[in-house]
Amino acid sequence: MGSLTALWNRVFAVLGRMSMYRLAYFALAALAVVAVLLSFFGLVGPDPLQLIATLLVLSAVCVGVDAAAQRVLNLPWRLESSLITAHILLFVLRPTYELVPLVGIAIAAAVASLSKYVLAWRGRHIFNPAAVGATVLTLLSLAWPDLGSSSWWVGTPALAAPVILLGLAVLVRTEKVRVILVFLVVAVAVAVVRTSVQYQEAGLEIEALDLLWPVLWSSPFLFLGAFMLSEPLTLPPRRWQQFVVAGVVGVLAGWPIAIGDITLGQERALLIGNLVAFAFAVRTAVRLTLVARSEPTPTVQELTFRVHDRLAFLPGQYLELEVPHRHPDARGTRREFSIASAPADLPFVKVAFKEGKTPQALSSYKKALALVEPGDELAITGVWGDFLLPKRDAAPILMVAAGIGVTPFVSQLGQATAKGVDRDVVLVYVASDSSELAYRDEIEASGARVVVFTRDRPADLPAHWVWAQGVRLDADGLVRMVPDIASRHAYISGPAGLIAELAPALEKARSITTDAFSGY
Repeated sequence: MGSLTALWNRVFAVLGRMSMYRLAYFALAALAVVAVLLSFFGLVGPDPLQLIATLLVLSAVCVGVDAAAQRVLNLPWRLESSLITAHILLFVLRPTYELVPLVGIAIAAAVASLSKYVLAWRGRHIFNPAAVGATVLTLLSLAWPDLGSSSWWVGTPALAAPVILLGLAVLVRTEKVRVILVFLVVAVAVAVVRTSVQYQEAGLEIEALDLLWPVLWSSPFLFLGAFMLSEPLTLPPRRWQQFVVAGVVGVLAGWPIAIGDITLGQERALLIGNLVAFAFAVRTAVRLTLVARSEPTPTVQELTFRVHDRLAFLPGQYLELEVPHRHPDARGTRREFSIASAPADLPFVKVAFKEGKTPQALSSYKKALALVEPGDELAITGVWGDFLLPKRDAAPILMVAAGIGVTPFVSQLGQATAKGVDRDVVLVYVASDSSELAYRDEIEASGARVVVFTRDRPADLPAHWVWAQGVRLDADGLVRMVPDIASRHAYISGPAGLIAELAPALEKARSITTDAFSGY
């Protein structure tokens, strides 16, 4: 058991170091390789030549359209994003090497790529691009059947295990495992009921349990959930909203609805789920003005803004800040920042970030942010996150923060102080050295007990702060410094490597919540 836990922790740490775009692309590319190998043995529908020809056309069109659109719009081009769309369409459309169907596949790829820019709101997709492309091709096939249509051939038992393993890597990285499990349970249950009804209408009898495994392994639900429904850019901000969307897509995917000559199948079900998600997430930008800059530590910058519009957030959530600038790099003009101030501090809001080691290492965004001066106006394009403390004030809390990861805790502790709420909180604060302990005054004012892990001894520690002198920051060290961890709800804000290192101890807590946001 211990070796399995260690292996899982290493895998989690590796996934945490990889960008979401790259992980999603690698997973889909690996799945494509597996499919080609299986095709040599006739274990999947398409043959090797059909798969290779289709993927080449999809990749060329997606890359070309994305590159052209982003050049015209002066947006950063992400090759991995283009290839992700191409690989998803490979498993959704019917692969071929015939000329006319390849034209249909090229049309679907072009529509999918264009939808990223045409069917978008404030830089975010309204619909899953691959689902849009597949749907348009299906509609065109009503008039021109030779163009082909979606087939979802990925729903085959031979690909079930690879889809589960590779999809799980993506879901762990995006922290969407529970959301997609809800989708799968709903979709499979509804599909089993639907199939049972069809058997009864035909005068046949069959046990529901006899349908369960064929429906799960031979349907495209696994792929749809892991690689399409899980896309963060088309999911709503709150976890309960994501569960609602998962349930809606599950019902519609499990029981396709006929609309004229077409069926509301997998991609159309996803598009309706995208609309539900958009209804949850749509919002206008919140205008704000930079009031002041400060340096809480030698390597951390804090920005204080005055908010001009209505802004609502909960302690522990993060905002997306837009900084328009010329020639943005591949990461674009928006970034997420945990909110360091409390709701009680409105109309002022604070964020903090770690500076780059050298000016050359800075992204175009951070270079532009460094040029923003007091009085300049920016915009918040959204507030997200479920990194929220339990509603019961009496619930004991363990907070684990690494470096600037302390900011959501500063917001939570500040709000509790402002509201006069007395919580039982232990904060484990990890920093490279004592000079990097940011927000000491705010944390001290909250009265929380603090355990400091730094290389050097911090000066003038408050009475309820302890320096973990000589204690290694690992699972054993955490239990040693927080012996009552089993009675606490654990919250950790820091890199994946730290989470993996502390995982054996954190598993003893009553619950574990990590602070992470990602997109691809």
